[in-house]
Amino acid sequence: MKNTALTDVHIALGAKMVPFAGYNMPVQYEGVNVEHETVRNGVGVFDVSHMGEFILKGKHALDLIQKVTSNDATTLYDGRAQYSYLPNDKGGIVDDLIVYKIADEHYLLVVNASNIEKDWDWISKHNTWGVEMENASDQYSLLAIQGPKALEVIQPLTSVNLSEIKNYHFVIGDFAGEKDVIISATGYTGSGGVEIYVKNEHIKHVWDEIFREGEPFGIKPIGLAARDTLRLEMGFCLYGNDIDDTTSPISAGLGWITKFTKDFISSDIIKSDKENGVDKKLVGFEMQEKAIPRHGYEIVDAQGNVIGNVTSGTMSPSLGKGIGLGYVPTELSKLGSEIFIQIRKNKVPATVVKLPFYKG
Repeated sequence: MKNTALTDVHIALGAKMVPFAGYNMPVQYEGVNVEHETVRNGVGVFDVSHMGEFILKGKHALDLIQKVTSNDATTLYDGRAQYSYLPNDKGGIVDDLIVYKIADEHYLLVVNASNIEKDWDWISKHNTWGVEMENASDQYSLLAIQGPKALEVIQPLTSVNLSEIKNYHFVIGDFAGEKDVIISATGYTGSGGVEIYVKNEHIKHVWDEIFREGEPFGIKPIGLAARDTLRLEMGFCLYGNDIDDTTSPISAGLGWITKFTKDFISSDIIKSDKENGVDKKLVGFEMQEKAIPRHGYEIVDAQGNVIGNVTSGTMSPSLGKGIGLGYVPTELSKLGSEIFIQIRKNKVPATVVKLPFYKG
């Protein structure tokens, strides 16, 4: 099992450590609800250094990205990032990712930790142009500094005007005395903030500086458990739960990052799904009674027939009610549709709602 450059820091802070995607990761410190509320109302820091970073360079780097990703990377300019996915050859999803344009012929792809090797092999397999590829995953640490007070806390640490970085844009600049730090207006919480990419050898110093600046603001380290409740309240997909190699991107609601203005792997299959419709769709639902829908629970109709499974579910700390995601037949995917979650022997009613659950 791998450690991040900050594993010893988390252990010293009393974090509960768990294996996650091959890494020894902090799942919680004080508790999920406390950490969740810290990010929603103040500022918290996640160590997400387990994520993968691939650097693509060369004359045909864009051609390769256009071939293997669903979104249109020709719309990117220096300092712009884009959410996308890697389709497989059957119209499923290898992974979802973020593509960063550093400069012409120079891109950064950020992928999920559990899929680093799989994604690397997949992109390499389609690299018929001889694009220069580097798997830099073990060189970089990634911190997500999230919450409404995040920018105020860290602005003294950089000469970059953080308030000018628009959503899904980034700047490469100084941070906590270190050079060439990627400061990206991205995150998985829906509460604002940035993510920063720092070389491993500098991350302990950067972490310490962030927490020194944040102390008057009640800054706290946040574990993966709260990251999951925060992303679920926003209706964000988690690879391995809500999307995988067998998922139609159209079923998963990812049509908005699927651009048919270009040819990409399986574009014909995915276009057919869009034009002809799909038999099931990913929906968000809220429980009508006090109950927690857990991952894997069956979704049933009014007659008790199994129609799907809960892909992600929790008791929402912000809303105080059970929420979840799951695939249901298209005819039951309309807003306001009533479905039922089988919780042990009980068929508990739920309502299909518009995402995100948390409106902020």
